Amino acid sequence: MLDLRGKSDTADRAFRWIAIGAAGLVLLILGMIALSMGDRARPVIAEMGFDFFSSTRWSPPDTLYGALPFIWGTLYTALIALALAVPVSLGVALFITQVAPRWLKKPLIYMIDLVAVVPSVVFGLWGVLVLSQHFGLGRSFLTAGIILAVMITPIITSLAREVIETTPVAEKEAALALGATRWEMIRASVLPHSKGGLVGAVMLGLGRALGETIAAALVIGSALGQITPNPFAPGNSMPAVIANEWGEADDMHKSALIALAVTLFVITIVVNLIATAIVQRSMRKSRGKAT
Repeated sequence: MLDLRGKSDTADRAFRWIAIGAAGLVLLILGMIALSMGDRARPVIAEMGFDFFSSTRWSPPDTLYGALPFIWGTLYTALIALALAVPVSLGVALFITQVAPRWLKKPLIYMIDLVAVVPSVVFGLWGVLVLSQHFGLGRSFLTAGIILAVMITPIITSLAREVIETTPVAEKEAALALGATRWEMIRASVLPHSKGGLVGAVMLGLGRALGETIAAALVIGSALGQITPNPFAPGNSMPAVIANEWGEADDMHKSALIALAVTLFVITIVVNLIATAIVQRSMRKSRGKAT
């Protein structure tokens, strides 16, 4: 017995150090990426200063690089995508877990998983050929937002479904036994228990929407200097302009594009930190109510 316990302790310590090493390696790689990208972005920041983030003019021949329209386009299309995708995703997840008969659940799950692995260029071409032409939307913020919404819906749905299924059966049955309707049971038991995980699912979908390149580049319109709340207007985003202009860029132009990538990197980190804070706060509240 002592030998087995000693082997178990050794295995636990080995696993602990392997896990720590893996986490440290991830942080090291992330730090190296940040340092190398920041170094490559330094020339344009030194040249433009804060104007790089506040200016609206992007003119590589004149060595003028204003990133504000691309930051706006990235955030605007991502918010449109969230506004369209979140209600649909949560509704589908709740339908699968709480309403759908057993014979229908697996086919729906398979279909959602299949949509999640469709290449982004396929969605982009569909947006160009169908949404922008047959529906008259043109290449615009709205078209890009719809395409991004279609792309992130399966991701949010799959994660939300898994989170919702962790709700204890006893809590749901207790609510129904007290006379609650199905919707009242979902509102009183399922959603409060799953709130933190649902926020994480939405933020993961937001991260995908912020970083999508090919689909956005095909349908957003590639308009320079366009900052407008009109969803039907053409625009541009940081990933799209990087993909479209990298091949013909000179050194300073590449530095500007890398600075856009660093900006997107920082925005994504900030979004993830906010999501982590919301999830942890929700978990603390849940524990407080449980005690």
